[in-house]
Amino acid sequence: MTIFQFPQDFMWGTATAAYQIEGAYEEEGRGLSIWDTFAHTPGKVFNGDNGNVACDSYHRYEEDIRLMKELGIRTYRFSVSWPRIFPNGDGEVNQEGLDYYHRVVDMLNENGIEPFCTLYHWDLPQVLQDAGGWENRRTIQAFVQYAETMFREFHGKIHHWLTFNEPWCIAFLSNMLGVHAPGLTNLQTAINVGHHLLVAHGLSVRRFRELGTSGQIGIAPNVSWAVPYSTSEEDKAACARTVSLHSDWFLQPIYQGSYPQFLVDWFAEQGATVPIQEGDMGIISEPIDLIGINYYAMSVNRFNPEAGFLQSEEINMGFPVTDIGWPVESRGLYEILHYLQKYGNIDIYITENGACINDEVVNGKVQDDRRISYIQQHLVQVHRAIHDGLHVKGYMAWSLMDNFEWAEGYNMRFGMIHVDFRTLARTPKESYYWYRNVVSNNWLETRR
Repeated sequence: MTIFQFPQDFMWGTATAAYQIEGAYEEEGRGLSIWDTFAHTPGKVFNGDNGNVACDSYHRYEEDIRLMKELGIRTYRFSVSWPRIFPNGDGEVNQEGLDYYHRVVDMLNENGIEPFCTLYHWDLPQVLQDAGGWENRRTIQAFVQYAETMFREFHGKIHHWLTFNEPWCIAFLSNMLGVHAPGLTNLQTAINVGHHLLVAHGLSVRRFRELGTSGQIGIAPNVSWAVPYSTSEEDKAACARTVSLHSDWFLQPIYQGSYPQFLVDWFAEQGATVPIQEGDMGIISEPIDLIGINYYAMSVNRFNPEAGFLQSEEINMGFPVTDIGWPVESRGLYEILHYLQKYGNIDIYITENGACINDEVVNGKVQDDRRISYIQQHLVQVHRAIHDGLHVKGYMAWSLMDNFEWAEGYNMRFGMIHVDFRTLARTPKESYYWYRNVVSNNWLETRR
């Protein structure tokens, strides 16, 4: 038996996102988002599923917070629905939307759970997309207005802020690969979107400072780790592109004021350039306090000229996989945490990490042992990083509950709480009780 003791101030938590759990998509003044449009478009989401009801957390947030309290977590990472606050993207504020989040945040604080707020988890107001979305620099100013409204409203109530969740997904998965809303397939569009959201990030951080908002602010990239299939320079370069596009493409501009030149050159060969305007890089590199890390899987990659715009092919090495098909290899988390030290020994929170395990309720229980194993393996890697002196300050399991899993609809389950999507009944899984013990003890125990 081995005991892995965590620091006394380590922030244990879970995470969700607004569109994935809230439902109530047309209630109390909420406007439509690009995900409402995308999910209602035939063929875009598995089984034609959508987030109209999702987990109905908009009406059941009190029950959900009680389950968090019983879980014993210290922090809860959630996102705010931009179109609930500004139904038209900017302009007039929807007070009913603000009131809802005040109720949620107040109840979290009353129960000793630190709210960890993500401003943008993919639900761009549809009216802004109709005007060009993130390709239109007007969206930058609309986001800053939204961010400033949130900073003013929740000053003193929320002390941890993230501007954007998974910018690679916002830019490339959604606008180059077309898998997520708005479902576009153009490399130049993806690069434009990525750059403009970084400008919006920087301006929002600047406004956060100017307002004297209490707490810390950062961004949450979805990082990956890729190992070369061979020692060939082509395979190494393919892996470098894979790793850097997820992390460095978004973090190097923030920390060093420039994009990775080898990727700039790579995209230029494909006819795409970054639309930098005067002053942009200074805005983007506004100092931040923390970064969130969303990590799920490591891959083994090799160069293949037919393997997409990065020409980096993932090889099936026979690793165990979760039910969504992602390989389980936890050391990738340890490696990427060290890789990011190039930007300094910054405060890092694991803002998402978890496994898709589609176990169902049997005799009132969900025996999700594979999820427990996955999280345990990754927590050991977090402990290793802390032992090395890295400033990993917290861990938020994805997810608190089963929810709308984007293009996968309700077909994939990541939650520690099972949700029956017909009755909306919540059933804590065995991973919930296991995680509760870890949180309560502040240590992890592994056995042979």
